[in-house]
Amino acid sequence: MSIHTFLAQDHARLDTLLRRSVADPNVIDREAYKEFRAGLLRHIAMEEKVLLPDARHRRGGDPLPVAAQLRSDHGILATLLVPTPTHASVELLAKFLEEHNELEEKAGGLYATCDQLVGSEAEAVLARLRAVPEVRVAPHFDGPRVHAQIAELLRQRWNSDK
Repeated sequence: MSIHTFLAQDHARLDTLLRRSVADPNVIDREAYKEFRAGLLRHIAMEEKVLLPDARHRRGGDPLPVAAQLRSDHGILATLLVPTPTHASVELLAKFLEEHNELEEKAGGLYATCDQLVGSEAEAVLARLRAVPEVRVAPHFDGPRVHAQIAELLRQRWNSDK
């Protein structure tokens, strides 16, 4: 199995959980969202703790050009997971993930680049990705500054694309 296949399948699993969490327009499926939230944090950990450092090592210490953008996106995603979910926040999260996942899955994106870099050592890297433990998930926090911080992070991210 390739890195691309493994991580794209995890994206699909997470997308299904996120859609399931808002399938009923009147209520959030808390269990589906809880599983999505924990899964996304683990997925980010796999990329941050294994994939990006491995790529940097294989490039002689030079990080991938997209690494800074991905790390910034991962920070935004983690922040989006802080407040209690609403249909509006899940819709925003889904929109952001769609753009983010494209950076990773497209031809020439993160996953294809990493597959190219690892070559015949793909199984060893996949074993390290699979070994990343579940991430401890903090309770939701809905303080007034959380939403302001989210708005500012998204404004900066989406304005930087222009």
